[in-house]
Amino acid sequence: MILVVSLISTLLVLLILVLLLEYRSRNRIALARRMRYYAGEMDTQEKPKTVKPLAERFMDLLRSGGKLLSNIRHARTLDFKMQKAGIPLLGTEFLILIGVSAFFAAVIGFLLTKKLYAGILVAVVVVMAEWVYVLLKINHREAAFTNQLGDCLMMVANAMRAGFSFLQAMELVSKEMEPPMSDEFKHVMRDINLGASVERALDDMDKRVSSPDFSLVVTAVLIQQQVGGDLAHILDTISDTIQDRIRMRREIHTLTSQGRMSGYVLGILPFALGAFISVTNPGYIEPLFTERLGQIAICIAVTMVIIGFIVIQRIVNIDV
Repeated sequence: MILVVSLISTLLVLLILVLLLEYRSRNRIALARRMRYYAGEMDTQEKPKTVKPLAERFMDLLRSGGKLLSNIRHARTLDFKMQKAGIPLLGTEFLILIGVSAFFAAVIGFLLTKKLYAGILVAVVVVMAEWVYVLLKINHREAAFTNQLGDCLMMVANAMRAGFSFLQAMELVSKEMEPPMSDEFKHVMRDINLGASVERALDDMDKRVSSPDFSLVVTAVLIQQQVGGDLAHILDTISDTIQDRIRMRREIHTLTSQGRMSGYVLGILPFALGAFISVTNPGYIEPLFTERLGQIAICIAVTMVIIGFIVIQRIVNIDV
């Protein structure tokens, strides 16, 4: 009898929890629909309910875990990094993803080598690789945005000459151009539809793209809105200037390609040669790792290689 009562009580508690979750879910869905309507993303037809795939379930788990870490310091800074990289995650969600991947990497490394330090080393390498991936995404997105900026300004200027307003011209860019330019202007239009001013939306976009060329565009637009003037002519002038700067950057990139390649070769060659010798003749290179003098020599050599690589990159990277 006690067992039956316990089971019934447990089922009732679970039923109440399910009803509470369903009630909260309905409220969130209604709020999301209203937000999509005002953001201009309301679908004309209701999508049929389907079973969530594994990837979407994993994303739901990441979002749930991200809410638990939403109060940590520098959370907004991490969110901003994700926006700059174009990664559809919050900063806290990315931290959870790093933690999960590092844990599994450490377990796999430990199972393969049976050594704890090897598992920790693999986890550290995985974490560093993920952060390097984010930085590369940010650099690639900023470069792509800068290359599209001249065509974007030309499209806006031509649209305004055809009778479009500045907001209509930005909406045209968000629909006609390729990412990342279209994604950024879609973000701007969503912010404006949700109540942000044009100045605030463009300023936020300027912070996300981190482009000095676009900062010039934002300054020109804000000044024109305050004092007036022919914005289409101003944008044409800025577009010509930006195109000349992009052309000069490409010429400099071509002229310095040999120096960059030399830096890559000099940075990779010592490690590649060490790996080759350790495979072909392990006894020859073993004293470098087992003796104190060899370990000191390795530390000095690695430090000098890193310093040399950084110096070469500083020489060949010319700001325009």
